[in-house]
Amino acid sequence: MIDLILAKYNYWTFIILMLIGFYAMIAKENLIKKVIGLSIFQTAIFLFYISLGDVIGGTAPIVSDETISKGYIYVNPLPHVLILTAIVVAVATLAVALALIIRMYEEYGTIEEEEIVKIERERGITCQ
Repeated sequence: MIDLILAKYNYWTFIILMLIGFYAMIAKENLIKKVIGLSIFQTAIFLFYISLGDVIGGTAPIVSDETISKGYIYVNPLPHVLILTAIVVAVATLAVALALIIRMYEEYGTIEEEEIVKIERERGITCQ
């Protein structure tokens, strides 16, 4: 049993990081902590996809006459390329989220979710 856990340590790391990020997004009231949780969650997904692309004994997918004649096994480059795009999207999402939090702080004077909802209720605006 312990051999199975140690053999797949990258998957366990992915699961633990994903649960930490998910907990931070759900349980925390501070909007900055929620955004940090989202970032941790996204990082876990990145690690998972990169782990899927790895092949034991595989080499970089660079084709030459030498590699064709010796019959090398290649690592799948597609997950890596997709993750590069996902990282760009994650950074853009993080930037927009932080900009919105700054604007909310200017408007409400707090970044605590419950306090913002309370202020909105006092103003007569219903929050879902």
